[in-house]
Amino acid sequence: MFIRYKNLTIRNAVSADAEQLCAWWNDGKVMAHAGFPNGVGCTPEEIRESLASDRDESHRRHIIELDGTPIGEMNYRNKEGAAELGIKICDFTRQEKGYGTELLTVFIDALFRYYGYEKMILDTNLKNERAQYVYEKKLGFRRVGIETDAWQDQLGEWNSIVNYEMSKADWLASRRELPDYIYISPEPVGE
Repeated sequence: MFIRYKNLTIRNAVSADAEQLCAWWNDGKVMAHAGFPNGVGCTPEEIRESLASDRDESHRRHIIELDGTPIGEMNYRNKEGAAELGIKICDFTRQEKGYGTELLTVFIDALFRYYGYEKMILDTNLKNERAQYVYEKKLGFRRVGIETDAWQDQLGEWNSIVNYEMSKADWLASRRELPDYIYISPEPVGE
C-alpha cells in the first residue's frame, strides 16, 4: 500500500525500516499504551524477519511519514474478513495535531475500496479517552463493548479495553465528502 494525502504518506514497512521500528518498540513511553512500559525488547533483525511475513491478505505493517520523515506506524490484520486496525503516532511532537484522524480516514477508505473489506474493527485502552473521541465522533465507529481487566501489562497491571466496529455501508453513508488522496498500489514500495 502506498497512500499520499497532503504532506502525509502511508507506505508498507520494509526491512530498511527495522531500525526505526526497533527504536520505537523499545521505547517504553511509545509502547506503554500497548502494555510494554519497559519497551518490547526486540532487535532490528527480529523485526526484519517479522516484516518478511507481512502479506496483504493476512496482515501488513505500514510506516507513517510527514514530509518524508517517519513519525509513526499503522497496521491491519485480517480477522475473519474484517480488518483489525492499529495506529501509533510515535513522535510525541506530532500528536494531537489531527494527523491520526486524517491518516485513519484515508487508510480505512483504501481498505474498504481497494482491499474489499466489509468491516473495520479496533480497540483501545479504556483510559485512552482521546482515541475514543476520534473513533466515535470523528470517524463514526460504533462502540460494541467494554472488556474489563482484559489483559495485564509488563508491570502486572490489569487494563480494560473498548471494542469498536464499523461496516462498509456505515462508512460510505457517513462520508459525504472523502478527502482527495493518491492511492498508488497494494505492492510494497521501496524494497
